[in-house]
Amino acid sequence: MSQILPIVPLTLEGASVLHQMFRVRWDQWLAVDAGTRTEVLDEARAWLAAAETAAGGSQTVAYAMLGHKGDLLLLHYRPDFSALLEAQLQVSGLRIAGYLEAVNSYLSVVELGLYESTRKIYEELAARGLQLDTAEWEQSQQELLDRQRAAMSGRLNPEVPSSRYLCFYPMGRKRDAGENWYLQPFADRQRMMHEHGMIGRKYGGEVKQVISGSIGFDDWEWGVDLFADDPLPFKRLIYEMRFDAASAVYALFGPFYVGLRVKAQGLAAFMAQDARSAVA
Repeated sequence: MSQILPIVPLTLEGASVLHQMFRVRWDQWLAVDAGTRTEVLDEARAWLAAAETAAGGSQTVAYAMLGHKGDLLLLHYRPDFSALLEAQLQVSGLRIAGYLEAVNSYLSVVELGLYESTRKIYEELAARGLQLDTAEWEQSQQELLDRQRAAMSGRLNPEVPSSRYLCFYPMGRKRDAGENWYLQPFADRQRMMHEHGMIGRKYGGEVKQVISGSIGFDDWEWGVDLFADDPLPFKRLIYEMRFDAASAVYALFGPFYVGLRVKAQGLAAFMAQDARSAVA
């Protein structure tokens, strides 16, 4: 029996993700009287304190951004898009929003790509004598995916890591003539993704990674969040990955955003431009 391999790898989806990037209108904020600033910050801190301690898949955390791309990044995890919209509107309704200017955002869902598992599932179903694209095949495939979804629930609905640093960037795959990722044979893509993943595993003790899918949701195809207590592993990991075929030949990268975690109790220090106290 000839081996059956799909064109499209299977995926599992989890929490919905929204990155919001803001620039603080510092001139307006610093012109406000001390009493009003206290009231505004008390409201914002109370909201953030509740959001950052919510259960996995429903959190919001804040980061002080480095560079010209913005000042404050809010990372929202929610169960679905409706809950993301609720979070977005809650932020807009805070008094502090009047001193923030949105400069960018990114929408996606936590995604686990299943190149390895897809091959195994197809081989198992073919070995059972099931025919591709039949009702029996689809039902059996869904049963196997449901088992994987249950086993990987923690990865699909993660808590935001408590790490000090965040590196976020969107990315995609080339679709140029002669370098079209989506026209490569499944087995070749699986091999390249395996090599790519092995590099990531080397940094597992230093960097936590959350991949989210954004095809049909935003301008790129995936969003990558890297979390670490030291920023240098971001550079080393991404640099090393540039040398594997999946990245060297086929990867496209969007802008990079790097920030330091600002907990609710550090928000007042951040808005007072006290960097060390804000991210302590």
